[in-house]
Amino acid sequence: MARTQGSHAEITGPRIQAAAQRLFADHGYAAVSMRQIAGEVGLQVGALYNYTPDKQALLVSLLEGHMHDLLDTWAALPQTVEPMQNLESFVRFHIAFHMARPQAVFIAYMELRNLTPDNFTRIESLRRRYEDALTTILDRGRASGDFHIDDAKLTTFGIIAMLTGVTTWYRDGGRLTPTEVQDHYWNMVRRAVTA
Repeated sequence: MARTQGSHAEITGPRIQAAAQRLFADHGYAAVSMRQIAGEVGLQVGALYNYTPDKQALLVSLLEGHMHDLLDTWAALPQTVEPMQNLESFVRFHIAFHMARPQAVFIAYMELRNLTPDNFTRIESLRRRYEDALTTILDRGRASGDFHIDDAKLTTFGIIAMLTGVTTWYRDGGRLTPTEVQDHYWNMVRRAVTA
């Protein structure tokens, strides 16, 4: 009996998260009610609270899940001693990862404003860890003479903003393939850090 309940929770929990992500991305966190989320997965609103204490916890869970997935996937990639290779790897990884998750990316950037201060601090610390990975690459490249940049942290912000912006315009089946997008953006980033 307990096994059946566990299996049900393992199915329903992810369905709730997927429905919340879709609704938050389409309508905005503030405009979505717990009743709407429950309706999307065929639950009574009261039953939804068996899976999440409130809407804020659901948002935090989505944002943390996205950031941990991002950090873990990046950490699993091989790194070299060559800053240029590592920077290219970062650019290509960031674009591919984010292109595959447009709803999660939209929420990760647009819904930070709806976090409580404590939750904002939790998510922001994860974002800083990811930014620090790029800053480290840039610092090493500057130290080796491969990169000509004045401020590694500021350059980090600029590169990440540019790369993440791909999700606002890229559509499957468009003029460029994902690899061509990566190629173009890598050329832009390479020129920016070696100018």
